[in-house]
Parts: sequence; C-alpha cells; structure tokens
Amino acid sequence: MTLNNSWHVIKTAAAENKHELVLSGSAISELIQKRGFDNSLFNLQHLNYLNITLTCLQEVPEEIGKLQNLTTLVLHSNEISKIPNTIEKLGKLKVLDCSRNKLTSLPDEIGKLPQLTTMNFSSNLLRSLPTQIGNIKLTILNLSNNQFEAFPDVCYPELIHLTEIYVNGNQIKEIPVTINQLASLKIINVADNLISVIPGEVADCNKLKELYLKGNTLTDKRLSKLVDQCHNKQIIEYVKLHCPRQDGSVALNAKSKKGKKVQKLSETENNANIMEILTHKLKVLKVTNDTPLIKITKYVKNIRPYIAACIVRNISFTEDTFKKFIQLQTKLHDGICERRNAATIATHDLKLITPGDLMYTAKPPNELEIKPLMRNKVYTGSALFQQLQTEADNLRKEKKRNVYSGIHKYLYLLEGKPMFPCLLDASEQVISFPPITNSDITKMSVNTQEMLIEVTSALSYQICRNVLDQFLKELITLGLGCLSEQENASNYNKLFVVQVKVVDMEGNMKLLYPSRADLNFAENFITVLRE
Repeated sequence: MTLNNSWHVIKTAAAENKHELVLSGSAISELIQKRGFDNSLFNLQHLNYLNITLTCLQEVPEEIGKLQNLTTLVLHSNEISKIPNTIEKLGKLKVLDCSRNKLTSLPDEIGKLPQLTTMNFSSNLLRSLPTQIGNIKLTILNLSNNQFEAFPDVCYPELIHLTEIYVNGNQIKEIPVTINQLASLKIINVADNLISVIPGEVADCNKLKELYLKGNTLTDKRLSKLVDQCHNKQIIEYVKLHCPRQDGSVALNAKSKKGKKVQKLSETENNANIMEILTHKLKVLKVTNDTPLIKITKYVKNIRPYIAACIVRNISFTEDTFKKFIQLQTKLHDGICERRNAATIATHDLKLITPGDLMYTAKPPNELEIKPLMRNKVYTGSALFQQLQTEADNLRKEKKRNVYSGIHKYLYLLEGKPMFPCLLDASEQVISFPPITNSDITKMSVNTQEMLIEVTSALSYQICRNVLDQFLKELITLGLGCLSEQENASNYNKLFVVQVKVVDMEGNMKLLYPSRADLNFAENFITVLRE
C-alpha cells in the first residue's frame, strides 16, 4: 500500500494499525478543497469505526465498500448529496449516521444492511426511503427534518427490533394502519407534519410508550387539546378508545367491559400483592425543588447533545459490592454503550458535588479544566488528551500491541473536536468530561451514600434512558449498594431513585428521568413503585 502522498492522519492510522479513524473540522475541509478526498483511506480495511464530520465533503466515494469491517460510520454535518450503492458491501455495519447533510435521495442498497441497528438521516432533503424490510435488526430510525410526504416504508412484522421512529418535521399526511405490525415499537414522533387523523391501529403497538403529535392539523379537537395538555399515556389511551380504524369502527365498546374488570380487580390485586413481596423493589421518588437541575447549553448541540441523569439514595456498599459496582460500569460501557460509541456513564458521590444546579456544555480544549479520576493535578482538556495519547503510545509499544487499552481506547471519540463536552457543578468546576473521564473531586467510594448517575450520548435521549434503565436494573438485581429486605426475604433488594430534570437555558424541559415511560421491565422479579 503506497501512502507517500496520503494525508498525515491516514499515514498515522496505517502505521499504527488503528481500528478507529476520525476526520473532522476545518483542517480536513482544507485538505479536501486543495487535494480532493484521499482515497487511500479505503485501503485501511481493518477500520471498524470511521467518523467524517464537519467538513465540505459532497459525495461519499464508491470505494467506501472496501471497508467491510466497519461497524460504525458517522458522516454527520457535511455537504454530502450522494451515497453510493456500494454501501451494501458494509455487511457488518451497525450504526449509520448521515444527519445534517444535503441528501435528496438514497440508493436501494441502503435497505440491505442486515446488521444495522441505528440509522440517522435527520436534517437532509429526503422525500423517500427505500424499503427497510431487509434491515431486520433495525432498532432506531431517525428521519426528522426532511421533506417526506409519506410515512417511510418500515411497517413490516419482520422488523421485530424496531423500537423508535422519528419522522418529525416533515410533510407526512398520514400514519399507515400497518404501523401495528411493529410489535416492539416504543416511540413514534410524528410532530410537525400535516397529519389530520390518527388511526386507532397506532394503539395496537402494545409496547408504545411515547407518541408525539404536536404541530399537526388534527381534525379531532379533543385529541388536539390532549396533545397540548396531557401526558403520552393519556394520549395513547384516547387513540385506543376514540380514533377510527380501517374498518370504520371505534373501540368504544371497551367501556362496556368495565364492570367485568371491576369484578376481577380484587383477585388481580391479591396476585400483585404476592408478587410485590417476592420481588426486588425500585422506588421512584418525584423531583422536588431541592433536586438539582441539569441545564443544557447551545454549545454542546453539535458535539454530544444528549444527557440524562438520576440520583440514587440510601446506598450501602461493602468492599466487595463496590468492586463489582466498578466492574459493572466497565461491562455496560463495552456492551449496551457500544464501547462508548453510543453512550457514556459517569457516577458521582452527590455529597461531594457543590450544591445547586448543574450545567451541561462544551468548552474549547484549552479552556476546559479538570482534575481527572485517579490523578492528583488539574489538566486542561487538550493537555489531558495529549497526556493520555502519550501514555497510550508508550503502553502499546511496551506491550507490543496494535490497539490501545483502558480509557486510552476512547481517545478517537474526541479527536479533531473543536469543543469538548463537560458537566459543571454550581461552582463551575468540571465534574465530568465525557466520554473520557469524570472528576477525582466527586469520585465514588465505598462510603458513598448518595449517587448521581449521568449518561451522555451523541445519538439520542432514548439511548441515554435505555442505558440508565439497564444500569438501575443491574444494580438492584445484583444488590450493588442496595438495601436488603428483612431477613425472611433477604434475597430481594430495595433501590431508591430520585428523578432529575434536564432543561434548556430558558427553563424548558428536555427530559425527565425516570418518567413513567422508563423502567418498564419485562422481568417480573422487579416491582417499580412510583410516587
């Protein structure tokens, strides 16, 4: 492979046999403008993560098909107007993010990626999407802020993993009745479209928890009022009982069964009481005026825009359970967080955080200052990045390895970023620098009694929520830091979780976790109690 005329960053990736490569920002744009795109990149066939963002790239080269080991392809915030049909050759691809580009159409081959779980084409100029029946592992589909007039071709029973659809900000006129074939669907966002009637079949999606309808031209005035004033659960219930179905019926006959339900209620309550005794108990405590808010600024919008958090109270660690607690975070980072590509978890001793609201923002690398976990001095973001890079290179050479280990393997997630994301406490000190580390000042210990858990993501709020759900589920089932029940039921644990709000700088709520849409576990050995 001749690399004499290649970009320096590609030469380095080849020399070090890197599996991840980030090409981002004005420096890459200048190279593209002066010399064209460097196609020698496509000889790096060991790559499994490629990130090309914030550049002037207008077309994805056909040679992309050579990178057959790619699992994550991030191409957001460029000027891309064409995706080649060779995309089909990326048979291992799991995450595809082409948001914030200039795409007007997509090749049919975009529907032939059988390992794909996350597809994001938001903020483009698309009017249609090739059928997705072949993308059998598709879980999250984001087509928001495009020019769709018809609902995307995804309503197939074969798509058993599809849980989230975002098509808000389009010109869609109707939701197909076949939406009820999506058995796992939890979120439908069709806000800001041209929909006048919601089919009752939407409520047949038994796992549906969130239905966003604002900004449509709904003819049902009662439904329109509910959309403006009520929660998702009430809206979905109204759709179930009052919205027309394809056969012209409305499920009003559900009311006639009310008496029958009442007769069975005592038996159901008895069973529920028995189950509650023989389960772990996760108690959700409502957010109060004393609970810290997380305020999110505009600076983090194009860097790592999503954050969710909660507080866990009445923690009681032993040396053994604390060790397992740390191991659990590593396990989740490698698993559900997809090696921090999807999300990053940070945990803090709440009593060590300056009281008051928190701020999630982004700072230039030279202005961000943090005392990193397990280090005894303060670093700027850029100095820490350089220090970790040097340590990683030295360790790799010493161990004669081709890849980085520990937190060093996540450095590529920040490479080329003009700003670094960070979470500040009320005294404006940085307590978290995702996806790399959190502050030594707020580090957890065996003596921690109250914990703040925060999860950040570059992909979606729902991913943050899913990770928190899994984290809390593992905590209570493994009994890590939980209170045990009385001796006669010592195999069951208690966990107390306080809701935390995320708001913008004007105070508008972006997220509340855990809401009623969260912690809905399929397992029957956890009882969630809500205030």
